[in-house]
Amino acid sequence: MSHISYEEWEPVIGLEIHAQLNTRSKIFARSPNHFGDEPNTNIEFVDTGQPGALPVLNKEAVEIAVRFGCAINARVAEFSKFDRKSYFYPDSPRNFQITQFDMPIIIGGEIVADVEGKTKTFPIHHAHLEDDAGMLKHFSDFAGVDYNRAGVPLLEIVSEPCMFSPKDATAFATTLKAIMQYLGVSDCNMEEGSMRIDTNISVRPKGDKTLRNKVEIKNLNSFSYMEIGIEAEIRRQVRAYTERPHEDPNIVVPSSTVRLDLDKKETVLMRSKEEAKDYRYFPEPDLPPIILTKEYIESIQKDLPELPHQRFERYINTLKLSEYNASILVSDKELSDYYEKALKECDNASALCNWVTVEFVGRFKESGIPLHKSGILPEHIAKLVSYIDAKKITGRIAKEVADIMASSPGRDPEIIIKENPNFQAVHDTSAIEPIVDEVLSANQQSIEDFRNGKDKAFNFLVGQVMKLSKGKASPDVVKELITKKIS
Repeated sequence: MSHISYEEWEPVIGLEIHAQLNTRSKIFARSPNHFGDEPNTNIEFVDTGQPGALPVLNKEAVEIAVRFGCAINARVAEFSKFDRKSYFYPDSPRNFQITQFDMPIIIGGEIVADVEGKTKTFPIHHAHLEDDAGMLKHFSDFAGVDYNRAGVPLLEIVSEPCMFSPKDATAFATTLKAIMQYLGVSDCNMEEGSMRIDTNISVRPKGDKTLRNKVEIKNLNSFSYMEIGIEAEIRRQVRAYTERPHEDPNIVVPSSTVRLDLDKKETVLMRSKEEAKDYRYFPEPDLPPIILTKEYIESIQKDLPELPHQRFERYINTLKLSEYNASILVSDKELSDYYEKALKECDNASALCNWVTVEFVGRFKESGIPLHKSGILPEHIAKLVSYIDAKKITGRIAKEVADIMASSPGRDPEIIIKENPNFQAVHDTSAIEPIVDEVLSANQQSIEDFRNGKDKAFNFLVGQVMKLSKGKASPDVVKELITKKIS
C-alpha cells in the first residue's frame, strides 16, 4: 500500500459505532436477545411489526446505557425520548426504526486512548438507544429475511470529528471496545456483528479549519479493514481535490456512502447521502419519554468497575509493568482478569506477567485456545513463578514444568515437580562441586579473563556448570563455589 502524502492535506475522521447490548431480551419486546439460533425463532409480534403490536421499553437497556455514559464522563440526560426514523427496507418490517434523534440519553463524554505512545483524549458527541433491523440472507435463487436480530438493543456512539489519522481511529475504536467489555455492556464481537463501525471521512488542506463534505464507509467489521478503508478513502478524496483544484469542493466530493472493496483496497460508491428530512423523524407516539432521577444515575456511577485506562495506570505505576506489557494485558479483558487472579497468589508482578503473556499464551498459540479457557489455573502459574523466586527450581526446569502443565492442563506444578526427581534443584554442595571442578579445569582462559575484570567470563562459567548439571544445580550454590575457588 503506497503511503499517501499527507503533507498538504489533513484527514478528519469521525466514527459511529453500533454496539449490541447484552440484555437478556430485546429492547421493546420479550423475545430473547441471543445470537446464533435458528432463523426466525426469537421473534414475537413487536419484532415483526404486526398491526397493533405496542413496544415496551426494556429497563436493562436503559441501565446499560447509563452505565456507559458514566464510564465516559458524559452527561446522562434526565429527560430523553424516542423518535421514528422512516425508511423502507425488507429487513425492517414496520418501515421505521425506533431511535433517539434530538434528545439522546447520553450527551458529550470522552475516550482516553493511547496512540503510538501518546495519550489522546477524543470527545464524544452523544450516544443514543435504538433497535436493530433483521438480516437479509441471499441464497442462489431467492432471498430471505431472518428477524431474530430485529429489535435487538443497540447503543450508537457518535464521536466528534476529532481523529486525524487511521491510527487515531483504531485506537479510539479498540479503547471503546475495551471499555464496553470491562463494563459488561456488550461482547463487541465484530464477526457476529455485535459491534459495527461506520466511518465518516473528509479531507481538507492543511491549516484549513472548515469541514468539507464527509463520506461514510458502511459496516466495517474489523479494525484492520477499518484502517485499510480509511487509507483508501483519504487517497480517493485527495486525488479528486488535486485533479480538480479550481472547482467547488462540494461538487468534487459530494456527501455519499461507500463500501470497501477489499481485493482492490478501494472504496466503491453505494449511494448519495440521505439527510435528516429524508427520514421524516417525529416523536415515537407509542413510547413515553425516559425520565431518570439524579439518585438513579449516581447509584450506577458508584457501582462502576475498574476501567481499562485506570487498570493500565495501576499496572504501570503500582505494579511497575512496562507500558507494552500493560497494554497487552489491558486490551484483552479475559487475559487481564486471569492475570489478576494469579496476582493474588504471587508477589512478583512483572515475572508473573511474562509467564502469563509470553510463556503460557505462547504454548497455546498453535491451537488457538485462549489461556483462560485452557484449563490451566491462574494460581498454578503463580505457584510456578513463586517456586522460581524461592530458588526451589531454576528457570530452565520451570520451562519444562510449564510444558507438562500445558499438555495436561489442571495439574499442579507442585505435584509435577515432586513426581520428577530431575525437576528438583540440587542445593547439595558435594553433588555440585565435582561439576564445578571439571568446568574450571577445562576453562583456564575464562578464569584469567575474570581476574582481569571481565564479568562476562564469570557468567560463562556459571552457564557451563548449569549446562552440565542439566539445569538442576542451584545457581546460587554454583556462584558461591566458583567465587570461592577462583579467588
